[in-house]
Amino acid sequence: MSAVKFCAKSHNRIVAAMSRVAKKPVQLPNGVTVDYNKRVLSVKGPLGEESLTLSDGVDLEIKENTLYLSAERAEEDKSIAAASGLMRALINNMVTGVSKGFEKDMEIVGVGYRVTQQGKDVQFQIGFSHPVIFSPPKGISIEVVETTKFKVKGVNKQEVGQVAADIRKLRPPEPYKGKGIRYKDERVRKKAGKTGK
Repeated sequence: MSAVKFCAKSHNRIVAAMSRVAKKPVQLPNGVTVDYNKRVLSVKGPLGEESLTLSDGVDLEIKENTLYLSAERAEEDKSIAAASGLMRALINNMVTGVSKGFEKDMEIVGVGYRVTQQGKDVQFQIGFSHPVIFSPPKGISIEVVETTKFKVKGVNKQEVGQVAADIRKLRPPEPYKGKGIRYKDERVRKKAGKTGK
């Protein structure tokens, strides 16, 4: 059932003025519960809990395990319409995160380069004279799949992406042979090496 079918006519105009993304309801999968109080939405699932304070002008209705967004003054204020789309995307990410989680596949390229698991931490051998130990922040885990492949996992999509970027910075792919830490399937633009005459 769409938001338009059960809302009043005045609410229909608000929905029509909202962003295309915000009009889509968010379905709650089995095992996920929500609590909405004083503009703060809390989402709890098998993998954890996330919370979000909704932007001014954006409100939420919960009906039959489905979340519907509305935006007052969306017709007059384009910033509210845009905010409603952002809120919907963030809420959907929260629901996905606590139910399925997010992960970023990473790999290491280079002779002798490798990664090993040390409890929650990981140790990198990436061409330095000493190993580099990385400790993930709270809410993030790192799983070593092979000696040159690992995953960054968590319930918060932004945090997973940030930690993956931080790890990549430890040894970014160099432009000649592509050695370093990269995202899986990342294309590294290589430079042609100098050739002797």
